[in-house]
Amino acid sequence: MQKICVCGAGTMGSGIAQSMAQNGFSTILFDLNASVIQQAKINIEKNLQGLVEKNKINPQQKNAITEKLYFTSDINDCKADIIVEAIIEVETAKTDLFNRLASINQTETIFATNTSSLSVTAIAKKIIHSERVVGMHFFNPATIMKLVEVVVTDETNENTRSTIVELARKLNKTPVLCKDAPGFIVNHVARPYYIEALRLIEEGISDFETIDKMMENSGFKMGPFRLMDLIGNDINYAVSNSVYEAMGKPKRLKPSPIQEEKVLKKELGRKTGKGYYEYESGE
Repeated sequence: MQKICVCGAGTMGSGIAQSMAQNGFSTILFDLNASVIQQAKINIEKNLQGLVEKNKINPQQKNAITEKLYFTSDINDCKADIIVEAIIEVETAKTDLFNRLASINQTETIFATNTSSLSVTAIAKKIIHSERVVGMHFFNPATIMKLVEVVVTDETNENTRSTIVELARKLNKTPVLCKDAPGFIVNHVARPYYIEALRLIEEGISDFETIDKMMENSGFKMGPFRLMDLIGNDINYAVSNSVYEAMGKPKRLKPSPIQEEKVLKKELGRKTGKGYYEYESGE
């Protein structure tokens, strides 16, 4: 593992790229949208400067990390040992990207998808040399959250699995190995946390802030509504729909119209300045 390419320079992709560079990897951050790339560059610079101000790194370390990062909107620059995609949660978009990248990379290049809900198996089946496709699911913010789900399919080979587990450890993450399944582990387990909280709102039993305070006072680091605002209501709602469909539409996992309305209104949470709560500025 010498060079990593991260595709998708949104909040998650730029966080993954920063984490890679902070841990010594030469990292390419790619996005077709040049303005998104420019914003990612600004955000990473701001994050690193924040670490300097908190005395977590010194200016020399900041410069060394910055030198590890290469920003591009040219897909032909995306040549690496491992490619991690963090683009939109649309299967065709992910498979199209991987196939384009497969044509310019070595057959040994590993393709890791950061999907939080789509079938890794379905993606892998559409990629040449499907044994090198694996899930590498980070959690937001990727620079801080320790957990990484390493999701293997029936075709994922041992080299691919062990390489991604090793990479996660070198990023000072905690890799958890799981087989491909709807929602993997975390998003499968977490659905009731969000959906039951939303049901309480639908039924007029309580309100957002009261539920959050109760859960936080019970030991949860964040209540469900603050957490959905952090994740992004668009992402959280998409995951809920994906798990609901994949599980055969059980009533207990039916997505909430409250969250659907938030998505339609573009009230996505911290990144838009408004979700279940209002924020001073977007991410």
